[in-house]
Amino acid sequence: MSKIGLFYGTDTGNTERVADMIKDKFGAGAVDVYDIAAAKAADFAKYDKIILGQPTWYYGELQSSWDDFWEEFKGIDFSGKTVACFGLGDQADYSEYFLDAMGMMHDVAVENGATPAGYTSTDGFEFDESKAVTEDGEFFVGLGIDEDQQPELTEGRVSDWVEQVREEFGM
Repeated sequence: MSKIGLFYGTDTGNTERVADMIKDKFGAGAVDVYDIAAAKAADFAKYDKIILGQPTWYYGELQSSWDDFWEEFKGIDFSGKTVACFGLGDQADYSEYFLDAMGMMHDVAVENGATPAGYTSTDGFEFDESKAVTEDGEFFVGLGIDEDQQPELTEGRVSDWVEQVREEFGM
């Protein structure tokens, strides 16, 4: 079984906590975790299966470490790689920008050759707009987490998503 590279950015620690939860649910030795603040573009080349995660800040902004890495990220070749995304956001206070950063991250990976994985239903969320929603409006382009409004649902959502991604990754 090949390892998964998980790359995340966090400011408050919530995204790091979710990244660790994902790693734990995949099991010992299955996932290498990178804080994007310390990652290099070359780190992505080590993996055929990649998970990307970040929160959306304020009015649809990237998390600060992802923002610093963004130009480098846009140059990464994801050809031959399967990529799943997760994002954190606040569906009530930032309803017009819910999970936008996840959508932006997903779009760059797909534009650069990635095969996407890990889409999840928008059911159970109430928001106005999101760059992380598929054209039909039925799915997020990854796992949506709202630690502000629905923290009690996080563990179950992560567990279900990891099982889905494990299958989509062929593990």
